[in-house]
Amino acid sequence: MASDKSFIEFISGQMEDAGTITFRKMFGEYALYCDGKVVALVCDNQLFVKPTKDGRAYIGEDIVEAAPYQGAKPYYHIEDLCEDREWLSGLIRVSALELPDPKPKKISQGRKRQ
Repeated sequence: MASDKSFIEFISGQMEDAGTITFRKMFGEYALYCDGKVVALVCDNQLFVKPTKDGRAYIGEDIVEAAPYQGAKPYYHIEDLCEDREWLSGLIRVSALELPDPKPKKISQGRKRQ
């Protein structure tokens, strides 16, 4: 089941205090970005935040890990706390700070014709 765009818009609105939040559709689901870094995935209308040391400390003992899709590494599965805008923005902020900057895209020179 693919995620609803209305759910993505709700989640991105809930975390907008963390920084510049954008999202992009990928393979029928969505990747969420904070200041250009992929910080979370939304799959089947469920939020999965990339695991980081500071994110784990922020969530505390009630952490739930799950794979967002078959074959994926575990992410932090966030359920009820999606409703808490301040808490979710805080989690995304600390997670984004710990994640590496995205690699610059290579400029394609195209193929040369022979």
